[in-house]
Amino acid sequence: MSRSKALLAEIVGSVAGGLGSMQEILEAELQDPSAAVADMLDHVARFRGKQLRGALVLLVGEATGKTSEEHPKVAAIVEMIHLATLVHDDILDGAEVRRRVACVNQRWNNQVAVLLGDYLYSRAFALSTELSSGLCSSLLSRTTKQICVGEIDQSTLRYDFEMTQERYEGVCGAKTASLFAAACELGARYPGGSEETGELMRSVGWNMGLGFQIIDDYLDLTGSEEIAGKTVGVDVEDGKVTLPVLHVYSEASDAVRERIREIYTQPELENRADELRQAVDLEAGLKYARKRANELIENALSSMAVLPESQARSSIESIGEFFLERNW
Repeated sequence: MSRSKALLAEIVGSVAGGLGSMQEILEAELQDPSAAVADMLDHVARFRGKQLRGALVLLVGEATGKTSEEHPKVAAIVEMIHLATLVHDDILDGAEVRRRVACVNQRWNNQVAVLLGDYLYSRAFALSTELSSGLCSSLLSRTTKQICVGEIDQSTLRYDFEMTQERYEGVCGAKTASLFAAACELGARYPGGSEETGELMRSVGWNMGLGFQIIDDYLDLTGSEEIAGKTVGVDVEDGKVTLPVLHVYSEASDAVRERIREIYTQPELENRADELRQAVDLEAGLKYARKRANELIENALSSMAVLPESQARSSIESIGEFFLERNW
């Protein structure tokens, strides 16, 4: 077993009971009397993958001593929102495969995928209204807005090779890290934990989520569809300038910069990511991105030193290690 798979098994095993309850809730929610919708829900259920955002809700609850009987339901709501973002992301990216099965937009079409993503959001928020505290609804509604703003901002920054790293990280934080941050904050605060602890764990989730996204961007340039289980190379195809490319571009000669822009923008060019790898030495940018992801994860883990030692805290640390080790 690889190091990353061993870490994942350790993480999942440490909250097996809570994750089992979360899964039962998800199974019940991903049902509908409409045969067409039920078929789509059955298909999209295969996208659930590692479910680490839900696991963070449970683990942070245990690590901070705030676990309640409703934490599995909170975790399920977070996972449903994440599932909705995946469906919508695949439309935006023009992706074809996720978790080794066809994306909703490929098996059906973009219109259906938009509606299914909206359906999942609505089910998640309807479920949140059944909780004893309004904290989950309030926090996740703000988070969903932040995710949408991040995606909109990213769409306006396509082909922007002069973008600052701060701007790049702000967009990545909004569209990806914000849900990790919300999961950690909910784990610590729901239903009535202290705001101080919630803010601490929110920062942990933010840094871990931003590190996760930077590694995701790294893997989009270096990974294979067979290993990743999803379409890769979509960032270059879609005009997204990620941290590895930003770094290389900032250090490159005028000739190399021109070549990078050509690869991104030349009409009808096939396999842009392959072309970029062949035409430009990306190694310095890839190393820089991994270094930045490592810094973010280390910052997240060092922030947790104030928490008492526990199996839950160790498992959260393992999630950070997994983010850095993963190749899918």
